[in-house]
Amino acid sequence: MSHTGEIIALTEKWSARNYQPLPVVISRGEGAWVWDVEGNRYLDCLSAYSALNQGHRHPRILQALLEQAAKITVTSRAFHNETMGAMLAKLCGLCEMEMALPMNTGAEAVETAVKAARKWGYQIKGVPADQAEIIVCRDNFHGRTTTIVSFSSESQYREGFGPFTPGFKLVDFGDIGQLERAITPNTVGFLVEPIQGEAGILIPPEGYLSKARELCSKNRVLLMLDEIQTGLGRTGRLFAYQHEKNAKPDLLIIGKALGGGVYPVSAVVGSREVLGVFRPGDHGSTFGGNPLGAAVAMAALDVIIDEELSRKSAESGRTLMEMLSAIPSKHVHEIRGRGLMIAVEIAKSSGPARPFCERLMKLGVLAKETHHQTIRLAPPLSVGRVELDLIANAFREALR
Repeated sequence: MSHTGEIIALTEKWSARNYQPLPVVISRGEGAWVWDVEGNRYLDCLSAYSALNQGHRHPRILQALLEQAAKITVTSRAFHNETMGAMLAKLCGLCEMEMALPMNTGAEAVETAVKAARKWGYQIKGVPADQAEIIVCRDNFHGRTTTIVSFSSESQYREGFGPFTPGFKLVDFGDIGQLERAITPNTVGFLVEPIQGEAGILIPPEGYLSKARELCSKNRVLLMLDEIQTGLGRTGRLFAYQHEKNAKPDLLIIGKALGGGVYPVSAVVGSREVLGVFRPGDHGSTFGGNPLGAAVAMAALDVIIDEELSRKSAESGRTLMEMLSAIPSKHVHEIRGRGLMIAVEIAKSSGPARPFCERLMKLGVLAKETHHQTIRLAPPLSVGRVELDLIANAFREALR
């Protein structure tokens, strides 16, 4: 058995089977590239689901991590630390918001936003106790906690995990009429991804977010945008909602790339009116806002701005879409995307996307299927023409 086979066998013996990885064992990475334990090199086109927008082991982010780790890592929020405040000030400045609440994972940030919206509904809007409603979209993916899967429309995410948390309404993504009809006096928030990532990189009709913003403002409902995957440059703007006019949310949920690919950092950013509803003891996290995570997040944000990764993502995304669209293939149903968040949907007559991902792996490109038929492409935002050519050539070969 090869070294790769031994490691996979050991992992599968001791690990719960909640994932089905591609049969590659990655041992190191740099920039957009990773190497397996046999020494083979691959272009990473998943970026840990957009946690690596800045690339693997970015030197500035690693330096921030090492310098802070040499001083202090965790204090808990029982005490102040010297890095959290500066990081939140930088984050709020970039988001043009007044206040932020730091957590660790994306799911924690979504849970925080749900709690904030409900508490705002009771304290500020005047919704009767325990009657708050939050509207969400079918095919959403906001995380894996019990409350979050309670409002999923994906049966596998829910099967065996009930009873579920009440208080959520489902509408079709992109259907502004359904959203309008779903709003009641007890509606406190509309939680939505600007682009549905796990659903297969689904992009709503043009103007959808602007119209949702208008509806929410009219009915005193919080627009809550989950930009955990789409944010921080991924779609060619700092945040995906910025592709539309007048679509700024009340609560912006951020994670993944905020930690620069080296440490879990997330946050909810919003107004003082909304996030100001929390009092000491209402909500918290032992690691949330820790000095190590805050130092990493500051460096991660600096890299995105200083290296103009949003602009690079827009330019590279346009080029890659053109290159992929020029490949003649009966296997491709549709290519869609924004920035470097691209979907290649395999025709159902050609079978599922998984075998195509396995072929791409053998050709030196690591991508992962989502929702059976779709290959998701999301390389680090720093990729250049050499990497784009490799992706296009690998697809040309894999689709032959």
